[in-house]
Amino acid sequence: MTLYLLVKYLHVLGAIVILGTGTGIAFFMLMAHRTDNAEFIARTASVVVIADAIFTLSAVILQPVTGGLLMMLSAMPVTERWLLASLALYVIAGLFWVPVVVMQIEMRDLARKAAEQRVVLPERYFVLFRRWFAFGFPGFGATMLILWLMIAKPF
Repeated sequence: MTLYLLVKYLHVLGAIVILGTGTGIAFFMLMAHRTDNAEFIARTASVVVIADAIFTLSAVILQPVTGGLLMMLSAMPVTERWLLASLALYVIAGLFWVPVVVMQIEMRDLARKAAEQRVVLPERYFVLFRRWFAFGFPGFGATMLILWLMIAKPF
């Protein structure tokens, strides 16, 4: 295996991890939310926060490193339009992902507190959930577009 193929493999693996973890996190948070059970939501959100820290964050760091190495190894100029579009979308995805992580942490903490006190989830939790849900669409959509640009290189 050449160095280029190894780096390309790591880059594709990073994309898979970002998309897979994002999809899984969204699914599990949504399913937990639908139960309206503070204890279950707290446990699920705790796992989600850990998964984001371990998997998503490592892949988010890996992507620009492997992407930069691929550019260097293939002598690809950063001025390629598909690449510039991908980089802009990566920034957009990050601008939505970082607040989502902060919201997940706060939702987890609110659910923990409600479970400990044996009270219903506070309104703040529901406000955060709606915002978290809304932020997922542009963040995840940007990531899906990046994957398409990476494969198709349409322009």
